This record gives sequence, C-alpha cells and structure tokens, in this order.
Amino acid sequence: MPFLKFRYQPKNELEEGGRSAEPVPQEESEPEQTCPNCHKSIPISALRANMNVCSCGHHFRMSARQRIAMTADEGSFCELDGSLRSSDPLMFSGYQEKLRASEQSTGENEGVVCGECRIDGNPCCIFVMEPGFMMGSMGSVVGEKITRLFEHALERRLPVIGCTVSGGARMQEGLLSLMQMAKTSAAVKRHGDAGLLYIVLLTDPTTGGVTASFAMEGDIILAEPNATVGFAGARVIEQTTRKHLPKGFQRAEFLLEHGFVDAIVPRSEQRAALSLLLSIHSEGGVI
Repeated sequence: MPFLKFRYQPKNELEEGGRSAEPVPQEESEPEQTCPNCHKSIPISALRANMNVCSCGHHFRMSARQRIAMTADEGSFCELDGSLRSSDPLMFSGYQEKLRASEQSTGENEGVVCGECRIDGNPCCIFVMEPGFMMGSMGSVVGEKITRLFEHALERRLPVIGCTVSGGARMQEGLLSLMQMAKTSAAVKRHGDAGLLYIVLLTDPTTGGVTASFAMEGDIILAEPNATVGFAGARVIEQTTRKHLPKGFQRAEFLLEHGFVDAIVPRSEQRAALSLLLSIHSEGGVI
C-alpha cells in the first residue's frame, strides 16, 4: 500500500537531531531560609513581612535597625553616639579584621545601636544589640554607649528599653570588656535610684557577661519565645557541677516558670506591650 512506503523527511537540523534547542532561561529564584524548628524553606521576603517569624512560631534573629523600625514610631528614632568605634587596645591578632568585616556586613560601627524615640507617642530611650556584629558581644564601646544612654535618660528623666542579643563579653578586649559589666550596672542603678523605668527584652541568645549585668537588671524583664538565656554553656555547667541539668533550663519558658522573666511576648505583640508598660509607668500615667 502506498502509505507503507512513506518515509519521514526531516525539514531542519533540529528535527534531524543535529543541534539542540536553546534552554529556556529560568528566572532566578528568591533566596530562602530554612527554619530550624519546622525545617520549611521560607522566602526571605515572606519572612521579613512577618517580622522574621516563621509560621510555626520560630523567631529568627533580626538586625538592630529592623527591630527599631518595628518598635519605634515612624521617624521618631534619633540615634546617639553612632560614630563611636572600637579600637584594638590589646593588639589582639585578627581583631581589626573582624571589626572591619562586621562593619561591612552589618553597616553598623559597633554591636549596639542607641537612641531616643517614641512608642505610640510615649518618649523613651532605647538600645538594641546587633547580632550580626560579632554576635552583639560587649566590648569597651558597647559598654560605653549603653552607659551614656542611661546617663542621657537620667538627665532627660526618660525610661529605657533594652533589647539584648549577645554572646557575652568580647574576648579580644580581655579585662577591658569585663569592666563594662560593672560600668553598665552602675549606670542602671543610678537610673533606677532616680525612680525611672528600665524594661529589658531578652532575645536569642542572651548569654555571658551581658546576662550577668544589664540584661537581668531591668524593672520588667520580657523575653521572646524559646530564647536562650544564660551565663555559661550547659556543657560547662554540667562539667563544673557534675550534676545533670533539667532539659531546656536556659530557655525563656524555664526562666519564666522560675521567676527570672516576667512575661514571654511574641514579636507581633511586643510594640503593644511596650507601649502599655510605658503608659502605665509614665509620670502621672494611667491605664
């Protein structure tokens, strides 16, 4: 039959198999971050739109500027002592390089941002530690900036709000960093003796010399869910005391149960909570 003699004739190189079709270019996908709690991949834009909180409730760390923007009234934040920078008093090997790398990655001069702002119209001073700057570790400049903020608040008779995230004292500055514990604590006491309010918000992680000083000296201590709060690491404590430690003993929930924290406040409720506390404790304030 005629159709049995049909033979397909290729019409071009592509049909003949002599060349390949150009691949269709794919649009570059948006960067994602994996949640350590539920293990889902979350687009960065979606994460930022939800205050760096996963749908499962896990609170990712956030930069100091992000937290200030989330907390303060728009346009009300006025930074103080933003030009202060750390030197290298002990000439510690590699310290200058770490400082420069942290400055480039965060856009900050140091591990804490301090200033004056309003929250729902309530005036206050605020300091927010920067996790991207050597994990918010406390060196001489961090201690100096926080001390100056409390002195400014005392002079202006303003409450202070502190948002902590830190690995503790900065080892590259040795004893000079440890001295900041006493200096900041003295400033907190002078502020408190004048009858002024100090509210702390503990975020993950708050450890070491920061926990042993101004982080736990607030009149009201709040914490984010599941935040790690402690002085030394769990393994160090177990090796030193030779005792088995309770599960989760350095988590915010454990500290709440044992009276070290007054309330655990999810990020979406923090601005309202701080506004209410400032209103209640303002001079002549009422609920």
